[in-house]
Amino acid sequence: ADAADGGELEPSLRALLDSPTLNWIFVGGKGGVGKTTTSCSIAVQLAKVRSSVLIVSTDPAHNLSDAFGQQFGKEPLAVNGFDNLFAMEVDSNVDVDALMGPAGGGAGGPMDEVMGGMQGMFKDLMTSVPGIDEAMSFAELMKQVQQMNYSAIVFDTAPTGHTLRLLSFPRTMESAIGKLLGLRNRFSGLFQSMSGLFGGAGMPSEDMLLGKMQQMKALIDQVHTQIRDASRTTFVCVCIAEFLSIYETERLVQELTREGIDTRNVVVNQVLFPDQDAVDMREWFDTNRETLPAEAQGIISKTLARKTMQDKYIGQIFELYEEFHVVLVPLLDHEVRGAQAIEDFSAMLREPVA
Repeated sequence: ADAADGGELEPSLRALLDSPTLNWIFVGGKGGVGKTTTSCSIAVQLAKVRSSVLIVSTDPAHNLSDAFGQQFGKEPLAVNGFDNLFAMEVDSNVDVDALMGPAGGGAGGPMDEVMGGMQGMFKDLMTSVPGIDEAMSFAELMKQVQQMNYSAIVFDTAPTGHTLRLLSFPRTMESAIGKLLGLRNRFSGLFQSMSGLFGGAGMPSEDMLLGKMQQMKALIDQVHTQIRDASRTTFVCVCIAEFLSIYETERLVQELTREGIDTRNVVVNQVLFPDQDAVDMREWFDTNRETLPAEAQGIISKTLARKTMQDKYIGQIFELYEEFHVVLVPLLDHEVRGAQAIEDFSAMLREPVA
């Protein structure tokens, strides 16, 4: 809407934070650019205007506990200092054995060996589909999330590659179900013969497994429908002003756009003096260089070189994302750890710094 007005978009996340209908906010980008800090900050700001907010880490590194200085697990836990902000860290891998149930009837002997072999065959089939473990884990997470009554949920995602795979989960499930159906059709006679031989007791049910996967696929399809609803879901891309980070951000934005998923906010972290221009700073340095100690000259020279490089890439970011809210967050002289530090950092996402 703002882009249609023809004016420059506000360089903050105020529009996202003030949207009453947004339910899911995914935060993604290259590793090491400040995704977790940004995710936590968005959640803290949302907690000021929403009744209840959950932040979920799907990154195997699980940095939420480090960010808030508080241990989180697979169940939502209130963040210290907040009444309506909760956090949880989920495992990105599902236990395929647990999904398929026990291997045999527990009586021991040849029966359990046969059942274990059949279960092993199914497990090998499932793990042969690339990304199936992540797809199942994502389905289980979303089923859990949908049963929770939070007005907004922020997802601190794994690095870009994992986020892009999330978009292909429905196709992954289709492939897995297709393989399972093919196996069932090829070996249906064997299943029936063995079931008759052992009286059906403890037999692994391919129908049960197939049904479970079809339920998961239906859930993932439902999730993707909501993900494509721009009024309810958006992606926030986080980067730093360097080539590789911008390259990955563009790859993410292009893929999200191709999939019809809303993305209109880019956070650029670790910016040197975002309210200053490198050219002006260089002019000042050239004028005053001789009055400065040699050590200071070296430090300032390196800082200006980095500032000049950043300004070049920031210019490219504004050209690439002229219809986005681009937020420049300054490089700080301290780590952002603990609830108070995150709250201070989060204010810069709402109030423009530059």
